[in-house]
Amino acid sequence: MPTPTGQIGLSDVNAELGNPPTQQINMDSAPVRGLAEVPSGAISMSDLQGKSNAQFVTATGGTITTDGDFKFHTFNSSGTFTVTNAGNPDGSTTVTYWVIGGGGGGGSADPNHTGGGGGSGGVRFNHPQPATGGFPVSVTSYPIGVGGGGAISASGTPSTFSSLTGSGGGAGGDSFPGASPGGCGGGGRGYPNNPRTGAPGNSGSFSPPEGFPGRSGRPSPRGGGGGGGIGSGGPVNQENREGGEGTSNTGNAALQSARTITAPSPLTGGGGGSGGGADALQPAFDGGGYGGAPFLGAGSGTANSGSGGGGAGGSGPLPAGSGGSGKVVIRYKFQ
Repeated sequence: MPTPTGQIGLSDVNAELGNPPTQQINMDSAPVRGLAEVPSGAISMSDLQGKSNAQFVTATGGTITTDGDFKFHTFNSSGTFTVTNAGNPDGSTTVTYWVIGGGGGGGSADPNHTGGGGGSGGVRFNHPQPATGGFPVSVTSYPIGVGGGGAISASGTPSTFSSLTGSGGGAGGDSFPGASPGGCGGGGRGYPNNPRTGAPGNSGSFSPPEGFPGRSGRPSPRGGGGGGGIGSGGPVNQENREGGEGTSNTGNAALQSARTITAPSPLTGGGGGSGGGADALQPAFDGGGYGGAPFLGAGSGTANSGSGGGGAGGSGPLPAGSGGSGKVVIRYKFQ
């Protein structure tokens, strides 16, 4: 904490400098001058009143916004996070991060089957968000990779920050291959005699998990399964082809709460795409693409949400939706 603004003693100065309380002070030393903000010339104890030795993380890169005492660096495309001051324990030394991979594309369809929804990209995060004791940074440049969303029936690509990776979301199942695993798994195809199961999530085997499985398809009326997502479990309708948000459990709640990293409002995204339907348009959640129907094309995942694309509906040539691209957000205390 800062030195007193009124009467000040040597113990106050030593406390701010991290010295023993009775240590003698050389007023001309670099630490004392730095604290007093008097680089040269005459210096007195009054120059040390109300001063703090705190240093804070300083960095460049991405789109920078502020909220109170915190700065946010948002990367919607690949770039570099460059730390120019790593701070100290009296200020800040660590960052909070949100890294979400690109969402998987929805599965295609033919007259006999419907496509599964693409899975959301996996999310890596630290929460709550301390000024110190979190993810440490040093004075260096950190490459940022923002994963692309998967095309139709293709998985998304990972997003990266330092040693952290949010895996790409798995593709929704289509007419031949099954759904693909990923950060969140793709939903299984719908087929009268042979519906497929949803694919597993958390392909990076992280704890807490980066994402969850896709839902399975249904045989009648050929509902494709929703892709897995990071949110708390969405409602399950009778045909099991809603916008899949994964199986509800305590891990989902942790991922949901981590969205509060983003100022001034919580981060949105991380929803799985809806499975394709044989008879009706199906909605999705948290940026996921809506599922297609016979005469309605499927929706794509929202850009920079990491959300999955919707699966295609049957009985028509209309396409499935592609996955949404990923995002990286970094937060730290700057004052």
